[in-house]
Amino acid sequence: MQYKNAKEVLPPSLLKEMQKYIQGDLIYIPKAKKERAGWGEVSGTRALIAERNEEIFQLYNNGKSFEELERKFHLSIDSIRKVIYKMRSNQ
Repeated sequence: MQYKNAKEVLPPSLLKEMQKYIQGDLIYIPKAKKERAGWGEVSGTRALIAERNEEIFQLYNNGKSFEELERKFHLSIDSIRKVIYKMRSNQ
């Protein structure tokens, strides 16, 4: 994130209006919702978790137990169950 001087990027009328509410402080202006990326989309985390969940589901369907999956993926049995139930309902 880069700081910008409002005087350089805002029209004078808008700057004057904003100065009624805040002066000399930093303010964050978030992106519009349509321009915001979803959680994990930019970093690739969302895709990695989706791949992991698919692998868990395939291994379970091929006969691996909850305990084996727990050890392999370092997740609790409850987390493994949630992944399997969610993947099953998405089919």
